[in-house]
Amino acid sequence: MTAAAAYSAGAVARRLGVAVTTLRTWHQRYGMGPSLHEPGHHRRYTEQDIERLETMQRLIVQGVAPHEAARWALRSAAAPATVSSSFVTDAAASSRGLYRAALRLDAPAVRQRVAAAVHELGVVAAWDQVLRPVLAAIGDRHAATGALVEVEHLVSGCVSAVFGAVPRPDPTVPSRILLACADEEQHSLPIEALGAALATACVGTRMLGARVPPTALATAVRRTGPAAVLVWSQLRTTGDPAQLSPVLDAAWRPLIVAAAGPGWDVAALPVGVSAPSTLTEALALLTSVVN
Repeated sequence: MTAAAAYSAGAVARRLGVAVTTLRTWHQRYGMGPSLHEPGHHRRYTEQDIERLETMQRLIVQGVAPHEAARWALRSAAAPATVSSSFVTDAAASSRGLYRAALRLDAPAVRQRVAAAVHELGVVAAWDQVLRPVLAAIGDRHAATGALVEVEHLVSGCVSAVFGAVPRPDPTVPSRILLACADEEQHSLPIEALGAALATACVGTRMLGARVPPTALATAVRRTGPAAVLVWSQLRTTGDPAQLSPVLDAAWRPLIVAAAGPGWDVAALPVGVSAPSTLTEALALLTSVVN
């Protein structure tokens, strides 16, 4: 092995666009560390090590849980960029089981099934394939009958608790992403999912939650100086593009201002506002600004 093929942790961190502390975390938790040992020196990363790390990164961005992404990357440096069906659970069966537990108001079973989906599929895939469909089904039934309010509240609470339990980055990792709901928007679970997914990629966030007035959002941006801001709108009644103006007009504006969710009229958004159509797109957009 030549010296040119050996890389320090700092060099690999710059190449991947992550913090050195992230590399250490991946090494300690998932065994994704350097394999080259030179007597008298720290261990060094090889090109093969870096290929595995890049594969892990790609899978995490696609919504795969980090431990599963690492396991797949360690199998082969040439792992495909998509998730193998060999370790993706049956999302439809998971949804049915979660829905039945929800109707029984079986809170422990609901939380266990939510946690299992996140563990097996990763945050984003679990949200898209299991959690959101169940919440939508409950919402549709409520709209038709006026029932299941208590069921929706129970499931939402369990989902929020599981997302909140996802380990956050080390406190030394700066929080450069700001997540908020639009003014009067109460549907905060999508940005909670996004925050948890970013955490699995060792990206720090600040979460303002539901119903954030434009003045409060602008104040938070001014006080924290985030690299990116994402505002979620679920309903057309909350997707007024004018509420983004205080952030866009600020003397110091974030590199990325994103409007996500079905409540926005994309054609009416101000120039310079990104509009990711899925959580996967939002995750890729936000991670790009810190890489």
